[in-house]
Amino acid sequence: MEALCIFSIKQVGKSGFTKLCKGLAFVLFLGHIVIQLFPSTVTYLALIPSRTIPFAWNLVTSGYIEQTIPGVIVSIAGLLVLGEVLEPLWGAKELLKFIFIVNLSTSACVFVTAIVLYYITQQEIYLYTPLSGFYGVLSGFLVGIKQILPDQEITLFLLNIKAKWIPSLVAFISVSLSFFMKDPMLYIPIILFGIYLSWIYLRYFQKRLEAGLKGDPSDEFSFSSFFPEFLRPVLDPIASVFHTLVCGRSERSEANDQTLDGLLPGSYSIEANRRRVRGQRALEQRLAEKLAAVKSSEATLHQQQQDEDDASDKV
Repeated sequence: MEALCIFSIKQVGKSGFTKLCKGLAFVLFLGHIVIQLFPSTVTYLALIPSRTIPFAWNLVTSGYIEQTIPGVIVSIAGLLVLGEVLEPLWGAKELLKFIFIVNLSTSACVFVTAIVLYYITQQEIYLYTPLSGFYGVLSGFLVGIKQILPDQEITLFLLNIKAKWIPSLVAFISVSLSFFMKDPMLYIPIILFGIYLSWIYLRYFQKRLEAGLKGDPSDEFSFSSFFPEFLRPVLDPIASVFHTLVCGRSERSEANDQTLDGLLPGSYSIEANRRRVRGQRALEQRLAEKLAAVKSSEATLHQQQQDEDDASDKV
């Protein structure tokens, strides 16, 4: 599913990949080679809940370890393609920060989930199964695409689907397929936590220097925006409780937000619109560059063909 999304989103990128993404892609490739040559390293690099304490570093390393060839191919392709779209808009430093935070928080939540499932089911498989993969960050990238280019249409299964629905579709299909998979624990929690935690970061904590604010409080990026319209009246109150209890939005910060809104009417929605305009302009620029490259290639081929015809006439 994610591989198809990656292939479709490639059309919005440029011809060259960024240095940061190529460097991280090399790390993913190297990690896969290491565990293939030295299988015992999986017990130190992958997330094995029974060994996470005291080997806490696997909360970080597990995200960069792909245990299968299809996994490493999808992860590298997704990193290069999706990172190519996001890095010019966020910057290399912010993209790296996003990857680190989403990877670490996803691993931590997967660890806690595995421990809870063990105590509920008493099945030791939850304690000793090596969990790893870059899917959490890839899912987070899709949430970033939803935020920046929500109305960009992506071809999926011969259908044109707006980017804002891709994370929800990935989550739905992943959960649906889990009923037919042998080991859904290897992938499903990583994907779901990657989507949710990346939204938490982008919604509440990502710094927006151009606006001097944190997060994206626009209605278009609310929690209920991931779901169909008819479910939103039920989900909005739940999201409101989460916003108040978990995110620690005190009455003082709310008052400051209201004061800011009073000074700058509609500042949140205006800034969100500006963000989307910048994303759309970047998309149009990339498509124009790609079109120019295609035209240049066609002109070169036409000139070569003409030269060959002239040479044939002389002969």
